[in-house]
Amino acid sequence: MAFQTDVIEWSYDHRCHHKWTDTDADPHNINRGFFFSHIGWLLVSKHPKFIEKGKQLDMSDLLNDPILAFQRRHYHPLVALFCFLLPTWVCVWGWGENALVGLYTAAIFRFCWTLHTTWFINSAAHTFGYRPYDVNISPVQSVWASVAALGEGGHNYHHTFPQDYRTSEWEFTLNFTKMVIDGFAALGWAYDLKVVPDDVINCQKNKQIEILKSRATTASFGLT
Repeated sequence: MAFQTDVIEWSYDHRCHHKWTDTDADPHNINRGFFFSHIGWLLVSKHPKFIEKGKQLDMSDLLNDPILAFQRRHYHPLVALFCFLLPTWVCVWGWGENALVGLYTAAIFRFCWTLHTTWFINSAAHTFGYRPYDVNISPVQSVWASVAALGEGGHNYHHTFPQDYRTSEWEFTLNFTKMVIDGFAALGWAYDLKVVPDDVINCQKNKQIEILKSRATTASFGLT
C-alpha cells in the first residue's frame, strides 16, 4: 500500500543503512547532502560501496518467508490494488465521492504524503534535532518528524538501540507505530518483541552526558 518497494528490498536497504550509517555503503548517506538523503538517492545509481557491502548481508530470514516471497512475486499488481484502486473505491463506495476526486486525494495525495514523511526520517531526522543516546552519530530525536511519520522521529534512540521494536522512548502520543505493533501483538500477529531495559537506556544517556561535559571542559581550556 505504501509503494516503497517490496518488504525484502526495503529491509535490505534499511539493514545497510543501519550497518553502515553515514558511509558510502549507506543507501541514503546524509553526508552526501540533505536532498540526496531525502530523495536524491532514488534518482541515481547505487554507490559501488553499497553494492559491495550489501553482498555481506544475510537476508535468508526474509527470502525464506512465503508471505514475503508472494508479495515480491506479485508486487506490482498488489501495489495497483492496495495503493490506488482500493483507496479510491473506499471513497466512492463509502460516501459517494467522485472517483477522480477519490483517486487524487485518498490515493495519489496520500501516496505522496507518506513518501515524503518517510523520506524525512532519512533526511530531517539525521539533521535537525538532539542526540541524547549517542552524540557521535547523525540520527537525531525529532518531535515534528515523529508526528508527521506517526512515530519514527526518535531516530537517535532507534540507531542506538535498533533491536528495540518501539524505535523510540516516546510511548503513545508520538509513537502511533508502536501502538499498531502492540495491537498486532495482542492478536498474535507480532511476537518476540524485543525491548531494551530502562537501566541500559539510562546508562547510555548518562554516558552521553559525561561525554558532553568532557567536551565542554576541553573546549573551555582551549579558549583560555
